[in-house]
Order: sequence, then C-alpha cells, then structure tokens
Amino acid sequence: MLRSIFFFDAMLTPKIITFVYWIILFFVVISGLGTMFSGMGLHGFLMGLVIIVIGGVFSRIWCELLIVLFKINDNLKKVVDKDNQV
Repeated sequence: MLRSIFFFDAMLTPKIITFVYWIILFFVVISGLGTMFSGMGLHGFLMGLVIIVIGGVFSRIWCELLIVLFKINDNLKKVVDKDNQV
C-alpha cells in the first residue's frame, strides 16, 4: 500500500475529498446559522437559509467535479491496460 502511494500508482486525493466535503459543509452551515441569528431580522434569517442551501449545493458540485477528474483518470488507466494486454 505504501509503495503505491509513494510511487503515485494509487491516488490519495479521492479519499480525502469526502472528508474535505464534510468540513466545507460544516463551515457552510455554521456561517448560515451565524447569518440567520445575527440580529438582522427576517432578511438575515432568509439570507442564512440561502447561504446554507446554495453553499451546500455548490460545495457538493465542486467535490463531485474533482472526483469525476479522478474517475476519468482511472478509466483511462483501464483502457491503456486493456490495450497493453492485446
């Protein structure tokens, strides 16, 4: 396992992306709640809801795009390995 990490045979980042997503989501919720209860009345409350919803959606999209890049890499490796066997 360590050999595959040190020689870049296996990608480490896809395993980390899920953890990063939950950290980003945590901070989005905290900032949304902070805005909701900041004392700005109904406007602040609605703005906090918007921050939570939009922030959650965009953080998910960003993490999914990163994972797609790594899946493309995996599929390209499979194609190359298949061509080398023939």
